[in-house]
Amino acid sequence: MRLLIALFLLIAIAVPQAGAQTLDLPGGLPGQASVFDGGEAIQLAQQQPRKRRSLLDILFGRDKPEPQAQQPQQQQQAAPRRQTQRRATPSPSVVNLIEKSENATRLAVIGDSLAVDLAKALDRLYADDPNLEIISKGVGSSGFVRDDFFDWNAALAKSIEEDEFDLVVIAIGINDRQEIVTPNGRADPLTDPWKAEYVSRLEEFLNQLRSAGIPAVWVGLPPMRANSYSSAIAQISSLHRTASFSGGAEFVDIYERFVDENGNYSAYGPDLNGQNELMRKSDGIHWSSAGADKVAFYIDKAVRLFYRGGAVSIEVADPLAGSPAQTMSRPPYQGIGQVRLLEVAGIVASLNEPSRSAGDLLEGIPDADEARIDFSTMLTAPEGRVDAFGVGVVPGADDEEAEGPAGEELAVN
Repeated sequence: MRLLIALFLLIAIAVPQAGAQTLDLPGGLPGQASVFDGGEAIQLAQQQPRKRRSLLDILFGRDKPEPQAQQPQQQQQAAPRRQTQRRATPSPSVVNLIEKSENATRLAVIGDSLAVDLAKALDRLYADDPNLEIISKGVGSSGFVRDDFFDWNAALAKSIEEDEFDLVVIAIGINDRQEIVTPNGRADPLTDPWKAEYVSRLEEFLNQLRSAGIPAVWVGLPPMRANSYSSAIAQISSLHRTASFSGGAEFVDIYERFVDENGNYSAYGPDLNGQNELMRKSDGIHWSSAGADKVAFYIDKAVRLFYRGGAVSIEVADPLAGSPAQTMSRPPYQGIGQVRLLEVAGIVASLNEPSRSAGDLLEGIPDADEARIDFSTMLTAPEGRVDAFGVGVVPGADDEEAEGPAGEELAVN
């Protein structure tokens, strides 16, 4: 018992001495600055008082220095390491684009603001194809009505003269529901004089492309949110369809891709992965990015009719070229595009082959090895054929067998 009391007294005396460590500065109070001779004031950093140690700290050695003084230094060292890692990480916005070939096929996207969105979508679609370059030539608020604002026929003539593209995609029409200037004055939208002048401008546009040998893909207009506006745009799109057929362009109808199950306008729809996504912008007119990508998918199908192996390798050959029927609008057959009509006829000519006129197709090519068709053979028919008309010719019979006694003709019933 006495031993424990003595030990307790020794500890009580030692504890104040261990905690009472102060800094004595010459000429001043402990822990304060001092003024030396010569008038220089030196201010020293004051040391933080140490925490008083308890009996348990002394008995069990819990007298380790506090780590607080080292924490600011550790934080200062860790910050530069984090900054270095952020600088080394590549930005997610950086995309490794494939450089286009010097002789890449140039696909121009012509039209209004719809064409601007489609050009971006086609650029994304063909980003990995070094042999196809997208050229955006869309002009907002343009169309075929207000040629005083922007004349597409004049602009196209200049582009063809300067050889700016090899293939063209056309998306236009959302600004064309307004009166048009005709040779006889102004005409209200979608009246007969309006349609006549409007179609005339479409035909002039497409004839320039066909004369230059530039394949064209015309994109139909989608439904619009406003009912009256959508009805007018649908009629304008039908004029595009007819002009595309007679003008040799491939028409891509995407109307049904942007309607609901009842055939009405729908802002949402399945994307290329089958997921329900927003297809239209808030104005109810333009496509969203997902909607434009969807249209680009269907445009690609039409572009592949002309773009093969890194170049435009086939042309659309008009079988009635050089004949009076060339300027006629032919009704569609198993499809509305010129390519569809030619697929039925089996006429797809290489760009290196000379074109053939309608007469060549009927009578054969002059100086060819095969003989021309003898039209006189169409006037005779063997016995029993529907075009024999009760007379006919007996197959294999010569003149003697075909005549009776005294030169009387053998009657054939």
